Amino acid sequence: MNRRRPVVTAVAVFCLVFLYAPSVAVAVFSLNQARYGFAWKGFTWEWYARLFHNQAVLDAAWNSLLTAGVSTALATILGTALALGLDRFPWPARLKGAMDVVVHLPVVTPDIILAAALVLTFSFFQSLAGVLEMGRTTLIIGHVTFQISFVALVVRGRLAALGRELDEAARDLYASGLYLFLRVTLPLIWPGVLAGAMLAFTLSLDDFIISFFTHGPDSVTLPIYIYSSIRRGLSPEIHALSTLVLLATVVLVVLAERLAGLLVYSAGASGSKTSSKNSG
Repeated sequence: MNRRRPVVTAVAVFCLVFLYAPSVAVAVFSLNQARYGFAWKGFTWEWYARLFHNQAVLDAAWNSLLTAGVSTALATILGTALALGLDRFPWPARLKGAMDVVVHLPVVTPDIILAAALVLTFSFFQSLAGVLEMGRTTLIIGHVTFQISFVALVVRGRLAALGRELDEAARDLYASGLYLFLRVTLPLIWPGVLAGAMLAFTLSLDDFIISFFTHGPDSVTLPIYIYSSIRRGLSPEIHALSTLVLLATVVLVVLAERLAGLLVYSAGASGSKTSSKNSG
């Protein structure tokens, strides 16, 4: 066992370097004074300062934040409702299995297939009724389409950890459906709802393929702007912009992990209280 430990450690270190070396390189070159080439010419914050004076970057950042915020709000409401319907409604076994497959399908479906399907759907409605031209509306709809499944899966995990004992106890105390949801169910699943929302926001902020297929001239997001700029050649401003997007994603992932940890802790606490009451 001790002889294998150095080998396992070496493999783990190699994998970490392989994964994060490109991101570290981008962050380093975003602080390099040299505009062209890979030679280090000195430390500078100039490229970050130029970003905040670049109107195209500011517009792309606003489009990304607006799209992520609106789509996350819609997907959180719809995904939570979907999770509650699947977990609390007495579905027949076969139908419930089929619906589980439907919920998991957007998660495992390649983005390029989902994007092509969305373009076909929007084109159909455009030719049929003259609505849904490619723009911010189609972009938000496209993001909500894949975000719902992620929110529903996270919230369902929370519901499965809670069980139905508290719902049955509230019903025994003559709680109405609305009171049960607002005062019992929602406070208990709130960590799961927040974790699902954070995950959906992160996925929306980083999405490129679906955004590329469904955006319009007035709804260019940061990933699309970075892609278009790279096609014209790498620049330190792109390195700085990529580093900021990466840092924002890391912050959101850390927050989501903290919320997931809170979810597990609160589920364990509620389970221990239930078991102590039953034993008493």
